[in-house]
Amino acid sequence: MNLKKYIRSIPDYPKKGILFRDITTLIKDENAFAETINQIIERSKKYNFTKIAAIESRGFVFASAISYILKKPFIMLRKKNKLPADVYSVDFELEYGTATIEVHKDSINEKDQVLIIDDLIATGGTAEAAAKLVEISKGKVAAFIFVINLFDLKGSDNLINKKYNVENLIEFPGH
Repeated sequence: MNLKKYIRSIPDYPKKGILFRDITTLIKDENAFAETINQIIERSKKYNFTKIAAIESRGFVFASAISYILKKPFIMLRKKNKLPADVYSVDFELEYGTATIEVHKDSINEKDQVLIIDDLIATGGTAEAAAKLVEISKGKVAAFIFVINLFDLKGSDNLINKKYNVENLIEFPGH
């Protein structure tokens, strides 16, 4: 199945000059969504991991299904002030601003190998922040799996250059 045909492209969203790759058209099709989950699971088999983490919010859509199927704990990496207990925080740059993500301090420990799943990688700022959260928690990043890689924005390349394992299901230009 060609998953690319299920991705809608929206120009100038959320601001002028950004070509937004919308996954809502993929997840509303039960066959495309199932195929996406199956492909992520297949790619995850080459990595040893104890937990699955995802980045708010679209990453949750994929990671929760995979967590359920693989019977692995699911860790939410959330926007600032969304988690109620003690957290670790990392600030980072987005292609269109700045943000902070957090994880509960008791979510990940030194025994954990964490698979990080998200819908899309652009410049890699959010993914790098997610890796820092895992590492601050004393865990290790087993790999990243992204549904979409915006290849010309070099986020995947930057993660690979930092010695992270990276998988992408489909690729698009970012502009």
